[in-house]
Amino acid sequence: QVQLVESGGDLVQPGGSLKLSCGASGPIFNIKFMAWYRQAPGKQRELVAQIAPGYPPNYARSVEGQFTISEDKAHNTVYLQMDRLKPEDTAVYYCTMTIATLDQQYDYTPYWGQGTQVTVSS
Repeated sequence: QVQLVESGGDLVQPGGSLKLSCGASGPIFNIKFMAWYRQAPGKQRELVAQIAPGYPPNYARSVEGQFTISEDKAHNTVYLQMDRLKPEDTAVYYCTMTIATLDQQYDYTPYWGQGTQVTVSS
C-alpha cells in the first residue's frame, strides 16, 4: 500500500526556518505531480507550492521567495524549505503526490500524507 509521511513540523519563532520532508513508500511505479498544502484552524486547505515535470515550481503569492520546494525523485521524497517564517504561516502542512502503482502503471492516483504541524509564535 502506498503511504506518504510528512515530518519536520515544529514550534518556531518568527523569522526562523524549518524544512519539511515527505516520503512516499510502497509499490510505486512512478510519481509525477508533487505539492504542499496547508490548512490553518477555521480555514480551508490552500496550495502552498507544487512541482510538475517540465515546469518551474509554482508558489502561492504569499510564500513566493520565502519557501522553496524541491524533490528527490529517486527516493520518492519532496521537501519544503521554509524561511523567514511568520505567524500567518502557522498551519498543518500536507504533502500530496500523484502516483502510478505497480498494479496500475497507466493510471495516476492522488495520495496525501497525514500532515505535520507548523506553529510560528514568539
